[in-house]
Amino acid sequence: MTEPGPQHQKALDRFLGERPDLAAELEQLNPLAARAVGQSMQAYRQERLNEAFEAEAERLGVFAWELTLKLTTETAQEFEAQRLEVHREVAQMARMQWAEYCELNGLDAKTR
Repeated sequence: MTEPGPQHQKALDRFLGERPDLAAELEQLNPLAARAVGQSMQAYRQERLNEAFEAEAERLGVFAWELTLKLTTETAQEFEAQRLEVHREVAQMARMQWAEYCELNGLDAKTR
């Protein structure tokens, strides 16, 4: 399992800080369960945290990377600008026209 990047770790820290019940649950994980899947307690705990984070993103109807941006940007405008920049990069990597990519992903093609 790879370590999360600094931005994602910041989002995970904030996510966990806003959910004391989840933090308590993660502190009470069974070491035998970690051992049964061949993981250290730290790796097992991190995996459970990632699962909770991804479940929250799914519940909100966004990608996990979008939830990361939402939790690490200061303003809604900053979030939207960074979100669109990531989408533009994905469109370029996929060698898709921006309008086509937007149509497939429910985005406004007129946004810069």
